[in-house]
Amino acid sequence: MKPKIVYKPISSPEEQDPVAVQMAQLQNDARRYYRCALVVAFMVTMLFCLMAAQLLLFPLLCTSSTMETETINSQDQRCNDPCNMVLVESIPEGMVYPENTTSNPSVFQTWMTLLNEAKSSVDIASFYWTLTNNDTHTHHPSAEQGELILQELLKLKQRGITLRVAVNPYSSTKENADIDALRNSGAEVRVVDLPHLTTGVLHTKFWVVDGKHLYIGSANMDWRSLTQVKELGSTVYNCSCLAQDLEKIFDVYWTLGIPNATIPSPWPDKFSTIYNKDTPMEMNVNSTESLVYLSSSPPPLSAKGRTGDIDAILNVIDDAKRFVYISVMDYNPTMEFSKNKRYWPEIDNHLRKAVYERYVTVRLLISCWAHSKPFMFPFLNSLAALNSSKPHYKVDVKLFVIPVSPDQKSIPFGRVNHNKYMVTDRVAYIGTSNWSGDYFTNTAGSALVVNQTCATNATNTMQKKLHDVFMRDWTSNYSYPIHSMIGFKKKCLFQ
Repeated sequence: MKPKIVYKPISSPEEQDPVAVQMAQLQNDARRYYRCALVVAFMVTMLFCLMAAQLLLFPLLCTSSTMETETINSQDQRCNDPCNMVLVESIPEGMVYPENTTSNPSVFQTWMTLLNEAKSSVDIASFYWTLTNNDTHTHHPSAEQGELILQELLKLKQRGITLRVAVNPYSSTKENADIDALRNSGAEVRVVDLPHLTTGVLHTKFWVVDGKHLYIGSANMDWRSLTQVKELGSTVYNCSCLAQDLEKIFDVYWTLGIPNATIPSPWPDKFSTIYNKDTPMEMNVNSTESLVYLSSSPPPLSAKGRTGDIDAILNVIDDAKRFVYISVMDYNPTMEFSKNKRYWPEIDNHLRKAVYERYVTVRLLISCWAHSKPFMFPFLNSLAALNSSKPHYKVDVKLFVIPVSPDQKSIPFGRVNHNKYMVTDRVAYIGTSNWSGDYFTNTAGSALVVNQTCATNATNTMQKKLHDVFMRDWTSNYSYPIHSMIGFKKKCLFQ
């Protein structure tokens, strides 16, 4: 017998308890809100996590990347060659210094050494060529050194060595003789028409040998620069980093030596450099940690990264803490060769500023010879007038005079201090330009800048050696305070 099942009729919503229905609805809404809250909380948590990662992790990645970039740049700027840098001079015949004074190898000895060491290439950037007596229409025995240099250059092709010469246009037919002889011997010669391109000249003077040795300084390719004119420069051996950077400046001249050349703007990247006053080459020079770079003028001939020569000079002056000593042939705060008179005070202003604001001692050793410009002396006297013991302004100007014998008077454009350098308590600067405006705005020149302030052995630095040369000349019998040189023409000619 089946049990009796009692069925309860389903009531309609209208018949349900309203309180129960409301409670159920609230429970459902609470569950939905809870789920939404969980989702929002999860998303907020993830957002905070991402922000934390950005703040904490990304800077580490950026720092790592920056450090890696700086390391790469540092490696690029570091030169590991065992560079040997030597100060070299030409002391005119008849000039005698006391015993045990500073002396350096001669320019002649250096050039002969470079030619003997050459294995594959010699590149020379030059103003003009007069290496023989025939060039100057003289018969002086002291021309022998220049003639020996020319003979060695003429033999390079036979030794399998490439000789390239970049030279300014000849001012006269007598300057053609050496160039013609070089061409006939197999040398490649290009005449760089800067008078047309920049209204200046190719005044620079340097050699690059085998892409690892170099010479840069004041000496022209002139026999008088070896025996009758006082010159100063630097030779650097076994230093491919620096030599190849100087080669880039030579390549600028070489490019402009083709017929109908124009100056590119900008220069292609192959001419650019990473070495300049802001990022100098880090290198070991004579076992001393050094910061070195090459500067160039004029601006249109300076490729990307190259410090302009005037910028290098002003930077060296502004960097000085105690003294600035300058030895140049000419010092003119003017555009000396411009058609219209123009004042050019860039260097002069920075020297006066150094004296006035930082109490830096300034000394100028300026050449006085037959071809000195009379208008130079008022400017020099103006600088010397700053000297005053009460405000402690220390500015001294001396004129350097090389004695001339009756025999030496017959030698044209000889018997002069042709140096173009500056030394401060921190830096050695060796250039190829005279100090007037045109040489930095229109004329091609170059310079070597060496900073060895981090050196532990201060007696072996280029700065110390250049300082010794300056003080030797400053205190010599060939130096005269400018106020004592009234009637300079007569005294400069030693009459």
